[in-house]
Amino acid sequence: MNIITCIKQVPASSNVQVDPKTGVLIRDGNNVKMNPFDLFGLEASFMLKSKREGSVVHAITMGPPSASAALKEALHMGADHATLISDRRFAGADVLATSYTLSQLIKHINHYDVIVCGKQTTDGDTAQVGPEIAEFLGIPHIPYVKEIIDVKDKSLVLRSAYDDHEEIVEIIMPCLITIEKDMNTPRLPSYLRKRMFKQEIIKMISLKDLEDQNPDHYGLSGSPTQVEEIFPPKKRMDTEKVTGNKTDLAKKIFDILKESRYV
Repeated sequence: MNIITCIKQVPASSNVQVDPKTGVLIRDGNNVKMNPFDLFGLEASFMLKSKREGSVVHAITMGPPSASAALKEALHMGADHATLISDRRFAGADVLATSYTLSQLIKHINHYDVIVCGKQTTDGDTAQVGPEIAEFLGIPHIPYVKEIIDVKDKSLVLRSAYDDHEEIVEIIMPCLITIEKDMNTPRLPSYLRKRMFKQEIIKMISLKDLEDQNPDHYGLSGSPTQVEEIFPPKKRMDTEKVTGNKTDLAKKIFDILKESRYV
């Protein structure tokens, strides 16, 4: 079984910098980490791998060269291969352009049975990239998977959790699944694997390697939606002292909360 796992490097805190010209986040390799939801996706991939002998896990990501750090972490956790797709013309991609770029990378890799994604990313929170990749590839997908019940020769049996119900679904491979958080407990990177992959071979792919090399389909040019302005929120703490008996205090506090639109 060939398992492709999509991961992403995201800001490690809310203290992020924004490019004043493009309005996009600056991803320079500092203050970043692997998207927490993707850790559950990786562990789910390792679970799938353990159920069929000869299976391999191939971690992929899109980003600047510094995003290779996330791929190294995936290799140290248990991935067998890693590929970074990186090109300046991919910068500023929205959800649609990102999904299309990743689908083109997966077509370039060609051999896959299952594509695994985390449910969403902490910087975008759309939960749309996985399903859109599946649509571009023309394969079925199941979101919000919380349990892998069975792995058959040509299909997977999964439990998928929605807000008000759960479903047990059988899906034919090749397919794409997105993994719900807390489905499993992600393993830590292995020191032994870190020594094994001391000279990690991470394959680098750019626009010239893809089937579709039209730059208008990628990055800002290929994004039907664009953020007009992005900025970190201003942090402030307003205080107000209130006095009186318990009845007066309750009313004053309620009035303050109502004025601030908390109630």
